[in-house]
Amino acid sequence: MMRTVLVTGGATGIGRATAERFRADGDEVVITGRRAEVLAEAAAEIGARGVVCDATDPGQVERLLAELPDRIDVLVNNAGGNTDFGSMEDSLQQVKENWLANLEANLISAVLTTSALAPRLTTAVVNLGSIAGARGAGSYGASKAALAMWNADVAAELGPRGITANVVAPGYTAQTEFFGDRMTPERRQTLLEATFTKREGQVADIASTIHFLASAAARHVTGQVLHVNGGALITR
Repeated sequence: MMRTVLVTGGATGIGRATAERFRADGDEVVITGRRAEVLAEAAAEIGARGVVCDATDPGQVERLLAELPDRIDVLVNNAGGNTDFGSMEDSLQQVKENWLANLEANLISAVLTTSALAPRLTTAVVNLGSIAGARGAGSYGASKAALAMWNADVAAELGPRGITANVVAPGYTAQTEFFGDRMTPERRQTLLEATFTKREGQVADIASTIHFLASAAARHVTGQVLHVNGGALITR
């Protein structure tokens, strides 16, 4: 049965790989993003529909509703990223702005989108977390930790309707824009050595995990944080 899947931040990196994975099943996929040209190009290549939307903006999320069908089977809250590269030496006003920017990008974006689409959902919500949510990393880590705690509320609220809600938390993953030009060879080697597999994660690794959580095989998996990091962080 063809499903309708919405992937926020779906034009690049993990979001794009996720959209491609669902399209491989023949699902109808809608991707969103802020950059119109990048979004249009990705949508055409994937065979998805692209809708420009900044998920941190309530007005834009409301307008997104008019572009979507009445049923959304799977919602993937992938939009986000680290927006804070400041320090404690910044002014207090700048520190506040940096922290709020990361909370908006990684938590509020998911809260707004999920809240708006809740009446239309049928199957699964998957939120993109991070290994940083369990290890720290300033406002970025704090925002991903908050996302994981909020996910528990979503799972409890939507569970009686048969809808699951989980977090996929990647470790170091190549083929993304996350590190930009800040990844040095030394830093990359350190991240690889921290894994058991001694390799970097691929966007397909994350996309496949998201796809699993939206499948019939995962109908009794909800309220969880699933780490995909090659063993760089182990959980019990």
